[in-house]
Amino acid sequence: MFFLKPISDEVRLSQIIFNKHKKTMKLILVSIFGCIAAILQAAAGFLPGIGYLISPLATAPILLCSMFSIPYGVMTYFLTIMLLFILQPSELIVFPFTTGLLGLGIGASFSFFRKRLIIIATGAILLMSGVMSLLFIFHFPVLGPAVSVSFSFLITGFLFAFIYSWLWVDIALIIFKRVKMILISIH
Repeated sequence: MFFLKPISDEVRLSQIIFNKHKKTMKLILVSIFGCIAAILQAAAGFLPGIGYLISPLATAPILLCSMFSIPYGVMTYFLTIMLLFILQPSELIVFPFTTGLLGLGIGASFSFFRKRLIIIATGAILLMSGVMSLLFIFHFPVLGPAVSVSFSFLITGFLFAFIYSWLWVDIALIIFKRVKMILISIH
């Protein structure tokens, strides 16, 4: 079955190749991924309208760096948060709980799990818990002020989070293969 197919073996092999690089190279990669993520996330504040279509792409750099190495993925996540503090402070509440958390969670789950379904479910659970934290703990209307939160909304929200996570897992695998080839050629 499609969802039960193991997909993380190639990622684990790439982690071994990534670990052979010097620390300087790894930190440069973290810096590049962090800058890209911050610029993409800040687009929501700089470009009203179209920026909301660009800002979800900030998941990709965090996800890719986390696929290579969880500690470096965490560094990228926090670097992006610090850069957002300078570039677009209004995105500081959204990024750590949605876009960034999703990228970090899916990227790290490639190291812990082998099956596609578990990796997707991990991303969906983290995204939904981040959105629920913003809604219920911080009372931040991440979905807009007109959306009311009910039980049926939470079920629909989890289904959306699952499909969104599934999309990011497949996109990450495609991008990862290309980035991996670049890192191999540098070595």
